[in-house]
Amino acid sequence: MMYRPGTSTVWADALFASMLQRSDGPSAGQVRKAAAAAMHAYGSRGCAERVALEFGDHPETAVVRMRWARGMVGEVFAAPPGLAHDGHRRRLGLPVAGLRRWRLVRI
Repeated sequence: MMYRPGTSTVWADALFASMLQRSDGPSAGQVRKAAAAAMHAYGSRGCAERVALEFGDHPETAVVRMRWARGMVGEVFAAPPGLAHDGHRRRLGLPVAGLRRWRLVRI
């Protein structure tokens, strides 16, 4: 069985692996650009590897950085509540392209 992280986890890893620092007081646009640049440079697996390396080498500071990264991703990438284009209530989260619609079928 293979673990597949959610999109917020992938973006948090990318932001963690980026050069952006909490002390910079980044804007939402800067967070998006930094996460996208890290994702482009390292890929999702490379970002996760950098997170693991940092947690192995400096666990105390890595916890603080990941807490910041997860909080920023939650603020920046969360979709605003409201109605989606199809009239249904939209759930908070990251928009992900290419996901198929699933429905429950009784057997």
